[in-house]
Amino acid sequence: MPKKIIALLGSPVRGGNTAYLFTRAVEGAEEAGCEVEKVMVPYLNFQPCMEILHCMAHEDCQMQDDLTPYYRKFREMDGLIIATPIMTMGIPGKLKSFMDRFQVFYMAKYMRMQPFISKERRKERKTLFICISGMNLPDNFDGALQTTRTFCEIIDCPYWEGVFQRDMDHVRDIRTRPEVVEAAYEKGKELCRVVGKKDL
Repeated sequence: MPKKIIALLGSPVRGGNTAYLFTRAVEGAEEAGCEVEKVMVPYLNFQPCMEILHCMAHEDCQMQDDLTPYYRKFREMDGLIIATPIMTMGIPGKLKSFMDRFQVFYMAKYMRMQPFISKERRKERKTLFICISGMNLPDNFDGALQTTRTFCEIIDCPYWEGVFQRDMDHVRDIRTRPEVVEAAYEKGKELCRVVGKKDL
């Protein structure tokens, strides 16, 4: 049975630079034999977390919308790809709201002390993070990285590797950076190879 990877695209621009790197990473993972479900997060119909706290005592969220099926899928997946641009020095709003809705995992792990993902299963799961930024600053990715690493801890799919490109306001077209495009493809392929293998 092929390993399952969920790939989240945080950009609303289907033909943009982030989407191009996203596609290459997915192609790499699929070529290596993984089954990848692509999720265009900006086009999902869901509300942000309303802190109803139903999940404090239950394994699900009281809110029922497009995000609901992903609670089960995130428990079953072997790996995760997140591809996003930087917006206001952080994760774009819709993707951040998607992450925030995983309070169901947070409550299970940190409040009830009954995580959905076992320690052994956690060792097999990994996240690849792909991120581009328009500006060329040394701390371009700090906010997005901290948010992503924290999300990965909450869902017990640890941050593994990243592909980054800054200064896109001047680069304009990511295809003029073939080494970055190739890195996204190769990291996607490598992710497929390493998920399911326990870290020592």
